[in-house]
Amino acid sequence: MRTKIAFIFLFILIADIYSQTFQTNLSSSRVGVGEQFELSYTFSGSDINSLANYKAPDLKDFIVLGGPNQSTSMQIINGAVSASRTFSYYLQAKSQGKFTIGPANISFKGSTLKAEAVSIEVVKGQATAKQRQQEEQGVSNGEIADNLFIRAYADKATVYQGEQVNITYKLYTRLNIASPQISKLPSYPGFWSEEIPLPPNINFTRENLDGKVFNVAVIKRAALFPSQSGQLSVTPFELEIPVAVQKKRRSNNPFDDFFNDPFFQPTETVRYNAKSNTVKLNVLPLPGGAPESFTGAVGSFNIKASLDKNKTKQNEAVTLRVEVSGTGNIELLQIPEIKIPAGFEKYDPKINSEISRSGEVSGKKAFEFLLIPREQGSFDIPETEFSFFSPQKKSYARISFPALKIEVGKGDAEYTSTGGGNKELIKLLQQDIRYIKTSSDDLYADTAPLISRSYFWLMSILPLLGLTALIVYRRREDKLNSNAALLKITRARSIAKKKLKSASKLMAAGKEIDFYIEISDALQNFLEGKLRYDRADFTLDGVVVRLVNAGFPEDKTKLLREVIELCEFKKFAPSSVTGNSMQEVYDKAGELIAEIEERIK
Repeated sequence: MRTKIAFIFLFILIADIYSQTFQTNLSSSRVGVGEQFELSYTFSGSDINSLANYKAPDLKDFIVLGGPNQSTSMQIINGAVSASRTFSYYLQAKSQGKFTIGPANISFKGSTLKAEAVSIEVVKGQATAKQRQQEEQGVSNGEIADNLFIRAYADKATVYQGEQVNITYKLYTRLNIASPQISKLPSYPGFWSEEIPLPPNINFTRENLDGKVFNVAVIKRAALFPSQSGQLSVTPFELEIPVAVQKKRRSNNPFDDFFNDPFFQPTETVRYNAKSNTVKLNVLPLPGGAPESFTGAVGSFNIKASLDKNKTKQNEAVTLRVEVSGTGNIELLQIPEIKIPAGFEKYDPKINSEISRSGEVSGKKAFEFLLIPREQGSFDIPETEFSFFSPQKKSYARISFPALKIEVGKGDAEYTSTGGGNKELIKLLQQDIRYIKTSSDDLYADTAPLISRSYFWLMSILPLLGLTALIVYRRREDKLNSNAALLKITRARSIAKKKLKSASKLMAAGKEIDFYIEISDALQNFLEGKLRYDRADFTLDGVVVRLVNAGFPEDKTKLLREVIELCEFKKFAPSSVTGNSMQEVYDKAGELIAEIEERIK
């Protein structure tokens, strides 16, 4: 008996140790000399308090700009505790070559966990304009990175295929920042995603992280439903954030010691690219033994069905409504095949969804089938089973709606069955079939030749004109479709006009935030098409450079920057910027679009 208890205790201890992970994450495996990158080690498990003796790898081949920075995340869901702790470094490559960064070690309950070693290739490169600007101003990315960063958190580290997991992106700052611009949105390969709405304005709160107090704001939330199993990753979220920094003096003049006081130091704006960590999730496949009625639903659901009437007549439509409600991947729901009695015609369902995305995705999805009975009698729609997988119970659940009865009486139009099929009698046919004329009383002879009639020539020319117009239209479409850039420019004009029209309506309605969002979208969509940009690569600095290279006047590029930055400020902090009326911004945006359209061909 004691041997069995000892064996069980040993098994539990081993399972507890092996359920923890210690992983290495590298922001890029190929960088240029002087380029900065992020290296992090993440422990995931249920008990981060048992961690001890973290040993960093040897980083002698790189310049350490910041780190190790520690961040901790913990969630309690249905009584189960999951937590993670991340040790991150901001490094700079200093010489060309291929390097191996050795493993990091950490102790957990007496055992040593080792993160894997990673390889990185450093190629010839040069400092970017932003890095040179920061060096001239006396600040480094490492200094900023310690006080301004984005963290992505998942509320679960391990999920089942189809189970919801929420990703929350938080902006941490201890610096004086302005309105950020999106550099790159995260992508969710292997997931179905649902955006969780956030308030239109960013709200900062105070939070203590590893002994430092930060201003923290939630900047993005998404509900993800994995569509495949295995180790899946969510790519980083990147923001370009203007940071106000004090310019440092580098003179040997002894009087500068007096003016080095922060009170006398001028501030300048540095544009810093903040990048979140990569979130990795372990997605478990659904267990075997799924019922035949299982169609992929994961969550917790109920089902009900009803008929709009239980008594009807032949050829009169009846609506069968099947409604599935609950929490889970509702948008992806499908219902099993419903057996309809013989003698009924069934049409494809009309599908309506009502979904709430305020955290846990919930709602209902309704399937409305149109049924037409062709025979008299009493019929049953049999009980239909619907099954789903419950992640909480880790098992499949079966639910069903009861059988439904329909009484079909004789229709107004007589109905019969002959030759093995149903045919309507003459009374019904008279409603939609024209009789054949049997007399010629209203006919007369016309001796004039057809070619002398004007309508003959008109009817002969019209097809040629129509064919010519079709050929011209088709060639224009082929030209547009073959030239992706031209198609993008053409669509950009149309989208910009629509958005300016929408902004005009919002201005008239006094909806200030929506107005500035629409103006910003109008300008960015137009520039994206006109300058052949991808939205993921859109940056204001890049736009200005392209416009200047294309010969666009400098004063106009300055005006464009002011309008876009004003719109971004208004979106994030509408009450903090004054001095420009909506009408003035609207006029400037229209003027800029027209000017760019005219000058840049």
